Amino acid sequence: MSNELIINSTQDGERIALLQDKRLVEYHFESKDTDYTVGDIFLGTVKKVMPGLNAAFIDIGYQKDAFLHYHDLGANVRTLNKYVKAAQTQKNASPKLNQIKFEPEIDKLGKISDVLKKGQQLLVQIVKEPISTKGPRLSCEISLAGRYLVLVPFSNTVSVSKKIVSKEERTRLKRLITSIKPENFGVIIRTVAEGRDVAELDRDLRNMVANWEEGFKTLRIAKPNDKIIGELNRSSSILRDLLNESFDSIVVDDTTLYDDIKAYISSIAPDKLNILKHYTGKTKTFEHFNIEKQLKSAFGKTVTIPGGGYLVIEHTEALHVVDVNSGNKSNTETDQEATALNVNMTAAKEVARQMRLRDIGGIIVVDFIDMKSPENRQKVYEVVKEEMKKDRSRSTVLPISKFGLMQITRQRVRPEQNIVTGEVCPTCNGTGKITASILVTDEIEAAVDDLLTSHNHKSLTLYLHPFLYTYYTKGLMSRQMKWFFKYFKWVTLVKDTSLGIMDFKVMDDRGEEIELRAALAEVSVVADEV
Repeated sequence: MSNELIINSTQDGERIALLQDKRLVEYHFESKDTDYTVGDIFLGTVKKVMPGLNAAFIDIGYQKDAFLHYHDLGANVRTLNKYVKAAQTQKNASPKLNQIKFEPEIDKLGKISDVLKKGQQLLVQIVKEPISTKGPRLSCEISLAGRYLVLVPFSNTVSVSKKIVSKEERTRLKRLITSIKPENFGVIIRTVAEGRDVAELDRDLRNMVANWEEGFKTLRIAKPNDKIIGELNRSSSILRDLLNESFDSIVVDDTTLYDDIKAYISSIAPDKLNILKHYTGKTKTFEHFNIEKQLKSAFGKTVTIPGGGYLVIEHTEALHVVDVNSGNKSNTETDQEATALNVNMTAAKEVARQMRLRDIGGIIVVDFIDMKSPENRQKVYEVVKEEMKKDRSRSTVLPISKFGLMQITRQRVRPEQNIVTGEVCPTCNGTGKITASILVTDEIEAAVDDLLTSHNHKSLTLYLHPFLYTYYTKGLMSRQMKWFFKYFKWVTLVKDTSLGIMDFKVMDDRGEEIELRAALAEVSVVADEV
């Protein structure tokens, strides 16, 4: 299975698409104004202590106070507080933890008012981004994620991912990490560490320790609400978690981002530099890789599934509901049970893909087509479980009930991705009325003539609906070629499926969009006179 990561930089942020065998399986949008990401570590201030919730609200600079439950404090929160206080008050304080004396652990069944006081400063980490009307969710159990390892300060435990099943490999990794880790730092060994040698693991560990020490320098001079250690951006974190032998292409269309990712890959996997490519084509990146079309077809209330059938996906405040329908598949099998099994097996794979694609979290209820056979229900359950193993988010899948319902819980740490697929008609702007469609070619001709003669542009790039693109490029002596012989300047034409048939955009030789209101107004006046 091939993996491709396509990163499209826009004015508002980066659009990130993960393709498996050319099929879109993950989509992320990283806004440029996002200051609160899962993994970021802040110096917060306790605003309210709520004994009834056994929780506290922490100010980290977000418009809504963040939420910190007692169970997320961690056993060694008192030692963490002692470390923070020493970093800010003692001149000779050290970022290393080998000389720190641990405070007594807090009671697992204790009260938050016994640990935190209003106005107290606290080192906290975001474990869930702001979602809907809620602020961020926090934890005091600090951890720094690397490619192969996760570093956990104020702990001495070394644990291995449950997905590494070989007893010999688990023993090898645990013994190796125990011998090289710094004192009073715990380590979680990730699944991708399986089979790695000591040099790679040691380099990853050193990078995380260096990151912790840099955070200590920031902490010494930090003010309340300051970010102490920032998590990687979304594209780098995906590479950190997923970059392996199956990756065969990483495409970036922004020069600065390309350089940043190149430097990051050089540090974590120099042998993978050859798969990084800088896209410079004239066609939009997502158009070129057929992602735009997949986005439009994969999001929305109704989603078709391969071979017939469709899903209806609805979101309520409490949960997501997915209804599986057979559609035109109902006539392709010999009996009702075979039809139900066939559709459900295909739908099971699409449901798992949709959860990754939309980053759906919380409770998901899937209403499969009723099947009488317990063996068939078990088959569908096994398919969903197997597909969910490809997901980086933790999930729990329950077997199909006698009512044909499957319940799934999936870890939610970020807001759900949602792309509006219902569009206002670009031609009538929702009014239901348009100008005579025959005039669109007159508008384009007038705009091109005005820009090439009156404004003396050297060249133009015209973005058109595919129908109009064909109209202007068809034949040896096409209308595009006639423009060249008329003005002795070349007009580049580009297909853009995101435009309506009556829409078009013009770019100058610097790639900037040209305002056409004046030109269109002139055409309108001419049309009225005629």
